[in-house]
Amino acid sequence: MQSELKISTLAHTWIIDVDGTICVHNGYKNGGDKILDGVREFFAQIPAEDMVLILTSRPSSEKENLEKFMHANGLRYDQMIFDAPMGERILVNDNKPSGLKMAYAINKSRDAALSYQIILDKDL
Repeated sequence: MQSELKISTLAHTWIIDVDGTICVHNGYKNGGDKILDGVREFFAQIPAEDMVLILTSRPSSEKENLEKFMHANGLRYDQMIFDAPMGERILVNDNKPSGLKMAYAINKSRDAALSYQIILDKDL
């Protein structure tokens, strides 16, 4: 079942983890990365003016391999951060005075499909 993510029409910053979110967890250690279901479709919905930041605990020595994987699968990004700690990722942001929420989190099951419809809502 596809979930909805309703967001404003402002430009956004997407912070997306790699293992278990974009590709099978630790696939790069076990024969090579494999893209998860729904990832191409999810990335295709991200507006062109948005920033995509890829975050991973992979060592920076994996940079070239991950860049090739992303390119081969048509997944655009602006920056990649390697060597991130394996613990929780915590985003802290302030809401706009209008009440617009300025931070969202999608917690999905490891290696499950990335099945979200992005809805740009001009009324937010």
